[in-house]
Amino acid sequence: MDVDKLNRLRQRYTDVGAFSVDDPTLKAAALAVQQPDGRRTFPYSGIPTFLDLPFATSAAGLDIALIGIPMDLGVSNRAGARLGPRAVRNVERIGPYHQTFRSVPKSLVKAADIGDVPFRSRYSLEQSLEDIESFYNELPAGVRPLSVGGDHSVTYPILKALGKTEPLGLVHIDAHCDTMGAYDGSKFHHGGPFRLAVLDGVLDPERTIQIGIRGSSSMFWEFSHASGMTVVAELARKVVGSGPTYITVDVDGFDPAYAPGTGTPEVGGLEAREGLALLRALGGLNIVGADVVEVAPQYDPTTNTSQLAAQILFEELALMAGRPLGG
Repeated sequence: MDVDKLNRLRQRYTDVGAFSVDDPTLKAAALAVQQPDGRRTFPYSGIPTFLDLPFATSAAGLDIALIGIPMDLGVSNRAGARLGPRAVRNVERIGPYHQTFRSVPKSLVKAADIGDVPFRSRYSLEQSLEDIESFYNELPAGVRPLSVGGDHSVTYPILKALGKTEPLGLVHIDAHCDTMGAYDGSKFHHGGPFRLAVLDGVLDPERTIQIGIRGSSSMFWEFSHASGMTVVAELARKVVGSGPTYITVDVDGFDPAYAPGTGTPEVGGLEAREGLALLRALGGLNIVGADVVEVAPQYDPTTNTSQLAAQILFEELALMAGRPLGG
């Protein structure tokens, strides 16, 4: 061992606190996560919120509002995604420092958990979709939503609210295209939100890319190709371009080995690190909103699915927060 080096290390690091660092970016990150008394909060105490962000009773004054949508009346198979928001809130120790972007996203924007969309009925899918659209239409101008579902039908009314003045581009990670037509007498279900959004003029199919698509439902996805959507696992930045873009992640886009807690799992999906790398490559896009959906925690006693969903939520927050510390 180099004795001189050891002495230098002892002089610099003996009896100093965890927040004492020299790298200016890491120093800024350390300061950003400290409480006024110089300590960090305990991750296992307090009232659970998304990503341990503050709770707010409204979106007024926020840059990003985190919203729960506990509704799964649109599922075609296993129910339970209504429990997703609660499960994701209960995940601790996600962030606050993002090592790829070298930032603390919550220090760059004013973000808070504003609770769940209030629903008039636990039985009516049509009413629930109306309630979601109304809630998002009432968000103050300039506030971008970051949402946790719920089944994937919840993304349709969000797109209607966000795309009413200009059609949105879409980065869509999923096992399924979700561009199916009416099914069992209803056009509203988790297999068809993006067909409806295109036909309503709020989603630009030629600025839509669908990633991770596979499984036995491929016979229903003709609309994706006919409308001009890109159904491949590459070219996301080129496809959506510089226009306003929404990111939606269905956890069944990931292999069931990583996300078994979902209603329609499909073997052969993304690995967790592949999906996270893909999201991190989207830095700099004009993201107007994002979500993660279809977490059904009762099918996953390991809590891996909720853990993955919380990490995806953090990645989306980091993308929406933008510039790194010192940038």
